[in-house]
Amino acid sequence: MSSGPSQPSAPPPDALPPNAPAPSPPQPARKRRRTLGLILAVLAFAAAGGGYWVYWTQIGRFHIETENAYVAGNRIHLTPQVSGTIRAVHVDDTDRVMAGDTLVVLDDTDARVALDKAKAALAQTVREVRHLFAQPRVLAATIAVREAALERARDDLDSHTYLARTGAGSKETLRHTGNDVKQAEAALAAAREDLAAARVLVDRTTVTQHPRVRLAAAEVRAAYLDWRRTQVLAPVSGQVAQRSAQVGQRTTPATPLLAIVPMDDLWVDANFKEAQLRDVRIGQPVDLIADLYGNDVHFAGQVVGLSAGTGSAFSLLPAQNATGNWIKVVQRVPVRIALDPGTFADHPLRVGLSMRVSIDLRDRSGSQLAPVRPTAPVAETSVYAGLDRDACALVERLIAETLAAADPPDGPDTPPVEAAPSY
Repeated sequence: MSSGPSQPSAPPPDALPPNAPAPSPPQPARKRRRTLGLILAVLAFAAAGGGYWVYWTQIGRFHIETENAYVAGNRIHLTPQVSGTIRAVHVDDTDRVMAGDTLVVLDDTDARVALDKAKAALAQTVREVRHLFAQPRVLAATIAVREAALERARDDLDSHTYLARTGAGSKETLRHTGNDVKQAEAALAAAREDLAAARVLVDRTTVTQHPRVRLAAAEVRAAYLDWRRTQVLAPVSGQVAQRSAQVGQRTTPATPLLAIVPMDDLWVDANFKEAQLRDVRIGQPVDLIADLYGNDVHFAGQVVGLSAGTGSAFSLLPAQNATGNWIKVVQRVPVRIALDPGTFADHPLRVGLSMRVSIDLRDRSGSQLAPVRPTAPVAETSVYAGLDRDACALVERLIAETLAAADPPDGPDTPPVEAAPSY
């Protein structure tokens, strides 16, 4: 007996249709997870806030930072001291030089000619002054001759006077004899005046200290210095930049030839906002980072001074806040930071590099105003000190050689001969 079509079996009670949504979890478990997440978030924010509060109270409030800071240094623009044509240039940009090195050489032909003329004039003047010193002795001898002539004339006058009284002599001869006595007296008086005048020219002086010799010696010194200055020397050690000197170029004392930047004397100008400077004091330590080397290299420094005004006040065209529509702009004040030389010995810096600066404000015992600077110079060089010393030695040698050529070695007017470099 056949049965009808078979009916599909009913699905089990826990089976779900394929596209049916999953049943939601029980409501209490979802609330617990949400509450736990909120608690963790609050704890994380609280920990972050607490950590920042600890950082701010212990570190952050004692530091001010800025990225508006740049390396600065002296740029010594070298110019010649005399006019001339450049004959040689010994350095180029990026070269390092030491103080006293010859950088540029000018043609010295004219300077050598002028020095030869001055040396010849000095030798001639020394000989003429020696003649002045000899004149008193010559005039003294002349006076002795004049005195003898006067004595003879007076004896002749006495003889002719006696003969005239006895009638053995004529009155005309007696008159002539009297005129001879007057002539001898006048000649003696003139010789004595010449001696006084000669003594005035050499009184209380020597050959080497005579004004005419000193004037000629000054001309030699000037000519020698002009000759030596045809070599342009480096006044300080540093790196060459902005070289414009070219061979064959005609230069004057106002023509810049090149610049030298002392690489061991650099500092940082940090431009802080005016509201940041309340607690800045001279002497506070500074931590610096150069963009050139990144965060791995730190430079140590120290605040040495604050500028006398804001950057805008010293700009080429300072703002006129009292005219037109006024808009308040936060001003920045340059703070000068000296770098510890030992910190950049292995990591040299360059003028103009960007720096990130952080000043430690804990020590506020210093002043914001720099102390009065003593009279000692800020910078100096001894490169040029030897030029005049060499010039004086040359003058002494020339005078000694001139005197030794005519006087005995132990003569009264012969100065000691001192060695000096010849040009």
